[in-house]
Amino acid sequence: MKELSVNHLLGIKYITKEDIQLIFETADHFKEVINRPIKKVPSLRDITIANLFFENSTRTRLSFELAEKRLSADVINFSAASSSVKKGETLIDTVNNILSMKVDMVVMRHPNPGAGVFLSKHINSSIINAGDGAHEHPTQALLDCFSIREKLGKVAGKKVVIVGDILHSRVALSNIFALQKLGAKVKVCGPKTLIPKYIEKLGVEVEGNLIKALEWCDVANMLRVQNERMDISYFPTTREYAQQFGLTKKILDSLNKEIVVMHPGPINRGVEITSDVADSKQAIILDQVQNGVAIRMAVIYLLASKIKHHED
Repeated sequence: MKELSVNHLLGIKYITKEDIQLIFETADHFKEVINRPIKKVPSLRDITIANLFFENSTRTRLSFELAEKRLSADVINFSAASSSVKKGETLIDTVNNILSMKVDMVVMRHPNPGAGVFLSKHINSSIINAGDGAHEHPTQALLDCFSIREKLGKVAGKKVVIVGDILHSRVALSNIFALQKLGAKVKVCGPKTLIPKYIEKLGVEVEGNLIKALEWCDVANMLRVQNERMDISYFPTTREYAQQFGLTKKILDSLNKEIVVMHPGPINRGVEITSDVADSKQAIILDQVQNGVAIRMAVIYLLASKIKHHED
């Protein structure tokens, strides 16, 4: 059986193109499983997974939990968004407490970039990064690329524009890495204040004009404006942002081709996209949600099979 080149999923930058393809092939199989009347498989009956969320999350946590339960794993949930877990040492203490309960795998979201990498050096469990600050969110990028592949047949050669708050977005960074590994062309578009200075070093072009970006692309990934990560005001008003960078049905219909519209959720309707765009047939936002479960099942399954090999 083919296996992943890594023991953790800490970020897209640490995995290979072959890893991504293996995850996609495995997710194809699980997508078929979750559309059956009986949606469960007994694959991970003896694996225990801890979901550690040091930062609020509804959508990602539900998706991971559903993926884990579909694989018949035992699941424990730890929500520390409200606790005082802020320092590296208490992070290790918290995790050691959970590991003493004999946990095989940890799914972690944490406000500090690199928290997963830090943890992987100190504990034996397999770690999946469910978002570390504004750094990476690997399973989101995998499900986004998987959704493009499903809709357009392949990712290679496709033109993808990521629109919005690139500076605070872990989704943008992971997507850039994944899209490039799979051979897509990537541009970013947004207010100058929300485009990081290093972005061109990653081989990504910046386009300041939304209409030009949309005329260029096959796929537009519309990011949420992250009010909770902004310590200062990066643009005058939400209304002004929507006027310059919001995608409306009028703009969508004015393009000379049908583009695919994506959004990682949760949507600020009327800001980055209007309701009629979100609900249009060009939007694959709900497909992304369904694919998220299949992708997370695939990642968990592939990492767990490596744990089992160690034990055999």
